Amino acid sequence: MYFPTLNARPRSQQSMDVFAGYNHNVRIQENEFYDMQNLSSDQAPVLAPRKRRGLYAQDKNVQGMIAKDSLCYVDGTKFVINGYPVEMELSTAAEDCPKQLISMGAYVIIMPDKKYFNTANHSDYGSIEAEVTTQTDVTFLPCKLDGTEYTPDYIQPEQPTGPENMALWMDTSVEPHSLKQYSKSMDMWAGVETTYVKIRCAGIGQPFSQYDGVKISGITNQPLVLSDEENVIANASQLEALEGNHIIYAQEDDYIVVIGLLDSSVTISSSITVSRKMPAMDFIIENENRLWGCRYGLNNDREVVNELYSCKLGDFKNWNCFMGISTDSYVVSLGTDGQFTGAIAHAGHPLFWKENFLHNVYGQIPANFSVQTTACRGVQKGCEKSLAVVNEILYYKARHAVCAYDGSLPVEISAALREDLYEKATAAAHGNKYYISMRKTGSGERSLFVYDTAKGMWHKEDDIAAYLFCSCRDELYCATEDGRIIAMLGSGESCEDAVPWMFETGILGASLPEKKYLVKLNIRLVLEVGSTMNIMAQYDSVGEWHSLGFITGTDLRSFMIPVKPRRCDHLRLRVEAEGPGMIFSITKTYSHGSDV
Repeated sequence: MYFPTLNARPRSQQSMDVFAGYNHNVRIQENEFYDMQNLSSDQAPVLAPRKRRGLYAQDKNVQGMIAKDSLCYVDGTKFVINGYPVEMELSTAAEDCPKQLISMGAYVIIMPDKKYFNTANHSDYGSIEAEVTTQTDVTFLPCKLDGTEYTPDYIQPEQPTGPENMALWMDTSVEPHSLKQYSKSMDMWAGVETTYVKIRCAGIGQPFSQYDGVKISGITNQPLVLSDEENVIANASQLEALEGNHIIYAQEDDYIVVIGLLDSSVTISSSITVSRKMPAMDFIIENENRLWGCRYGLNNDREVVNELYSCKLGDFKNWNCFMGISTDSYVVSLGTDGQFTGAIAHAGHPLFWKENFLHNVYGQIPANFSVQTTACRGVQKGCEKSLAVVNEILYYKARHAVCAYDGSLPVEISAALREDLYEKATAAAHGNKYYISMRKTGSGERSLFVYDTAKGMWHKEDDIAAYLFCSCRDELYCATEDGRIIAMLGSGESCEDAVPWMFETGILGASLPEKKYLVKLNIRLVLEVGSTMNIMAQYDSVGEWHSLGFITGTDLRSFMIPVKPRRCDHLRLRVEAEGPGMIFSITKTYSHGSDV
C-alpha cells in the first residue's frame, strides 16, 4: 500500500558570532541591538556585560573633580586631594556651587571662586585676586625704577643755567611736564624716556609681586588736599593721571613703583584702592602654560563684551599685564553672536565654542596670536562638560548629534542614537572609550552611552545620574547627583552585587522574502554559577513579551539553548540576564511558509 509523499519545506540558517552594538533606529543590522542595558565592548565581538562598579566615596557634596597625581575634588568648602581634605575659603552660594577645576603645572585653579591650590606644596593656596584700600595717608614720590626716591633739581619753565652733571630738570613749559637730565660731556639736556612714581602707604604692596598688573582707583573725583594743609594740590592732574591700569616695577610691603610723572612728592589723606583682578569669564582652560578664558556678557566694569582672554605666561594671577613682551597677557574681541557654550585645549590650540561657531586660537606669543572662526555645529548650550579628547580626536555633544572633531570640520558619530533630543550632557575619555551621560529632552530620563572609538560601536549602560566624570590613572570616576563617587571600572569596594543586563533585537522577519519565518533559535553562551537569563519574544509588534526560556548558570561550560518561537509575521527577541556571562553566537533557523 502506498501513501502520498510530503515534501519537507526547505530551511535555511543564519548565524551571528560577531556582535556590533547599540542602534536605536527602526531598520538595523542583524548583529545590532535596538535597545540594551549594561553591555560593553570589552569582550567584543563576544556579547558581554560591563564590569561591576566600585564605591570610592559617598555622602559628598562634589562640585568639581580633576585628575592630578591622584583624584582631587571639591567637597563643599573643602578641597580634597587623595582623600585628604584641605580647608579653603570656598564659596557655598547656590550660584557658585558648580566648580570648574583647571590644572596648570602643580596648581589647581578653582573657579568661579578664583582660588588656587598647589598640589606639590599643600601650604601654598589662596586667592588669585588681591586688593588693598588704604586706611592712612598716601604719599606719592618721584623715583627711579628700583624705587630710589629723588627730587628734581629744577622745577621751572626756563632752561637752567650752570647745572651740575646728571642734574634733573622738570620742564613745566609743556603739558604734560617733561623730566630732563643734563649731560656735561655733551652739554645738553636729554629727556628721560620713562619716569616712575613710588606710592607709599602701610601694607599697600604686601599682596602684590613685581610685574603684577594692577588697577589704581579712587584718585579721580576725590578732594585731593595735602594731609597737613587744607590747600588743594596745585597739580592734581599728575595724580589723576595715575588712575587706571599699571605694572608694578618694584615693591615692598609698604610701597609700590609704577610709571608716572610728578613734579615733587605729595601726601594726601584720601583713600585709594590698588587691585589685581581676574576678568569675568564663562569658561577657562589651560594651554601652553597659559590660562585662557572667554566672556559673552557683562565684564567687571559692567560693560558688554564678547572677548577671549589669556593670562600672563606662567602666571595665572595676572590678566592685565601689557608690557609689549612675549610673556604679556592677551585680550581680543570677537564678531560672532551668541553665548559661549564650551572651551577645551586640543592639539596645542585653545578652542572656544558657541552653538554655531568654533574659535580656534593660533600662535605662540601675543604678537602673533590670531583667531580663526569656523561656522559649524558647535557645542550645545548646557553641554560644556561633554567635551573630551580620545586618542587625539575631540568629541562633544552638539544640538542634534554627538560630533567628532579632528582639527578640520566636525562629523557626526551618533547616527545609532537616532534623532532623539538630549541635553545636559557630561562626558569623559578613558582609554579608547568616550563616556557620555545625557538627559532626554522632555522626559528627563538620563542614559549613559559609551562609544568605543577603536571598534566604532555604541553601547548603552544604565540611567546613572552622572554629574561629573574624571579619568585618573586606570580608573574612571563618576560623581552622582546623590553624593556618591563611583569607580566605574570596579576599583575599591564593590557597590553592586550583580550587574543586570539586557538586549533587544530589531524586527526579525519583516524583510524576509518568500514568507520565511523563524522556527528555531540556538544561543551559545556561558553563564557563571548563580547567573540567570530569561529569553523572551514579542510577536508582530503587539507590545507584550512572552517568555521562551529561563536558565540559571551551574558551571562555566558553554552550552546551546534551543528556543522555538511561535509562527508569526515578524518578531523581536529580548534577553534579560543578571550576573556574569557571555554570548558567543546566535543561530537562527528559517523555514519557507506559504503565500497565505
